Amino acid sequence: MNALTGPDPEDLAKRYGTPLYVYDLEKVRAARHDLFQSLPEGFEVYYAFKANPHVDLVRALREGDGPSCRAEISSTGELAAALEAGYAGRDVLYTGPGKTHEELRTALASGVRLFSAESLGDLRHIGEAARETGVTADCLLRINSATGSAGTGIRMTGKPTQFGIDSETVPELAEQLRDVPGTDIVGLHLFSQSNAADEEALLGEFRHTITAAAQIQEQLGVPLRLLDIGGGFSVPYATAGERARYPGLAAGLAESLDEAFPAWRADSPKVAVESGRYLVGDSGTLVAGVSNVKVSRGQKFVILDTGINSFGGMSGLGRLLPVTVQVAVGAETERATLAGPLCTPGDLLGRQVEVPLLTEGDVVTVPNAGAYGPTASLLMFLGRPAPTEVVLDRDGVVSVTRIEHVRRSRAEEPTDV
Repeated sequence: MNALTGPDPEDLAKRYGTPLYVYDLEKVRAARHDLFQSLPEGFEVYYAFKANPHVDLVRALREGDGPSCRAEISSTGELAAALEAGYAGRDVLYTGPGKTHEELRTALASGVRLFSAESLGDLRHIGEAARETGVTADCLLRINSATGSAGTGIRMTGKPTQFGIDSETVPELAEQLRDVPGTDIVGLHLFSQSNAADEEALLGEFRHTITAAAQIQEQLGVPLRLLDIGGGFSVPYATAGERARYPGLAAGLAESLDEAFPAWRADSPKVAVESGRYLVGDSGTLVAGVSNVKVSRGQKFVILDTGINSFGGMSGLGRLLPVTVQVAVGAETERATLAGPLCTPGDLLGRQVEVPLLTEGDVVTVPNAGAYGPTASLLMFLGRPAPTEVVLDRDGVVSVTRIEHVRRSRAEEPTDV
């Protein structure tokens, strides 16, 4: 049953207790290899740390044979994880709509020089911090395209949003965007969707993005040195299944780029994609213990020792239910609601899903749980301990850690107030 390298998750649960996350670095490296193989030669890949910033996982995306991923971050906490994992500041793209002056100064002081600007105001903030630091910041203008191609996945453009500069406003803003002191516009950042339904939908969106980028370049009057066309690569989330494969993507992308940017093969512009869950999603297994089993008005509830407090990022966005519990071949199953331990009716991981016959003290495993786990959850709600996270590699256990929050007094800290 167990596709992980090394110890079985249930054996690890006996050793370290539950709830427990188990990550397999071999699967992380395999996902990186598969993604690069799906892209035209010379493409760069930025890993979105929001999917899982665990240092061992992000280090595996940088090290080893084959091309390395770069880091896409949006906080100084993610920056610290990137630096700890060995990424240099030059390998980092700093994104996000609400960058503060202090975090911009911290990023610049750490060697970060590439930023995604979400608006004219954001670009000015980046420029101000860069001037104070005595450097020039390279900036990608994030564009909120007025239209999109695909109707599947999670739409990120074509509507009012805090993300990006509305594409229809670029002509009137072009001169102001070009003239922000402390910044150099080096490219564009377009992220239109997440988790595309299939290769056709993914390629259709990329084609639309590439066409839009060529139009924006003309309107800006600035030659692009870097074009980030976003992501949308698909992997099951907390359900059984395999990562998507994209056998025709490289040829399709090359065809679109040849038409819109004839010099792209000579890195004019350099082209990049970004991915989070695709690179780490299938590396993780969530292991939970059964605390109680009850029947309420004819429906069975299996109450686990973890819920949205440690696997709740997507649940909070209405995108988690239902999870899949791994079932042994030939085992008898039933329908039950998987509930967590929190004092809220919203703490559910699956309504009336298929599970083995479970009793108190049993252990269940949830596959494809490597993305949007502990750091995307309500870790501090009700003060329950964070889950243990075990990282495995070919030679066995690499690390065993747990996130902790500590309240400290700020009375002795310097303040500008």
